[in-house]
Amino acid sequence: MYKKLLFVMVCLSLFTVIIAACSIKEQVEASTKVKMGSASFIDTTVTVKKGESIALVDTVSGPHVITNGTWQGNKAKAGAEPGAPNIGTINFAGNDSKNIGPFTTAGTFEFYCTIHPGMNLTVKVV
Repeated sequence: MYKKLLFVMVCLSLFTVIIAACSIKEQVEASTKVKMGSASFIDTTVTVKKGESIALVDTVSGPHVITNGTWQGNKAKAGAEPGAPNIGTINFAGNDSKNIGPFTTAGTFEFYCTIHPGMNLTVKVV
């Protein structure tokens, strides 16, 4: 009976280690952090390697709505470049963080906040 109990405890321990390792991998993938202020990206251009993701970090309590495209003057131009991760619409309520990626194609990709004119982010993938 003790052998069965020991076997179950070892299996549960291994399962716990595997789950912990998976959560650590998610944090490592988005090693590049892009901070957002109240109405702008703190860094407007970032460079990442193919296969990497970025973490958008909302540093204020205000909302943001991020999607593929860019502001051109006062007009929003929605649309994803070929090879860009199609992120749909990512909503931020404030003081939260969400990942974009992985970026699997080299190139330059644009993202913008739909509610803050001029809030553009350029991601260069090498």
